[in-house]
Amino acid sequence: MRYRDLSNVALSQTPGAFLPKLDESLLTGLPPFSQLDRPQVRRILDHATSLRFDEGAAIFREGFDADHFYLLLDGHIRVVRSTEGGEQIIVLHVAPGQLFGIAKALQRETYPATAVAAAECIVLRWPTRLWDGFTETYPGFASESYKTLGRRLGEIQETLTEMATKAVEQRVAAALLRMLNQSGRKTEKGIEIAFPVTRQNISDMTGTTLHTVSRLLSGWQKDGIVKSTRKHVVVTDPHRLVMLSGTGGSALRS
Repeated sequence: MRYRDLSNVALSQTPGAFLPKLDESLLTGLPPFSQLDRPQVRRILDHATSLRFDEGAAIFREGFDADHFYLLLDGHIRVVRSTEGGEQIIVLHVAPGQLFGIAKALQRETYPATAVAAAECIVLRWPTRLWDGFTETYPGFASESYKTLGRRLGEIQETLTEMATKAVEQRVAAALLRMLNQSGRKTEKGIEIAFPVTRQNISDMTGTTLHTVSRLLSGWQKDGIVKSTRKHVVVTDPHRLVMLSGTGGSALRS
């Protein structure tokens, strides 16, 4: 399966030199900081390290000590979990402006999943030992972080429920819709998923085979629902994709 060689992927970390130049006003609208004033944001930023990860690099791995937590500034993150049978599935994606790797919020000492850069990423990183101090000193930071965590757990549960109860076609359609809702951007051809996604990735998200995903996407392309290339997907008829997902009209947010 998918990501079998993950343990051999070297962490591509390059501490950035831009952090002292990062103006706290650029972060005030992001969920973790939206209820804080600029001096409070500055104090949190003063403890951060900036890192760059190449596409495909593992930022942290499931089961390893959760010694840091992160904020994604640019790029996208895939979150991969192992099943009891040893398979690995992509359970969600993390978009820019979100915290991730917050195992401490789950009362865990190890990471519950692996985070892989879906595209080149820039992140901020803090030692986990600072988490309790941040949440106690800045209630707004705590409330927004736990809201994000709650939404993320709900998304993971939705994904796992779909895999257990829905037909393959519905699962694949629903997976594409989730990525559209998170990162879709309008183009002349339709709504584009804004980060690289392969048919193998979609297979890993839906618990099906690469052959089945390829067959479905090829059929949908002939029907004018999607356009897909090696690492690129554009949905040309979102309404029909919603119908295929079986989730109803609310599945696609405007």
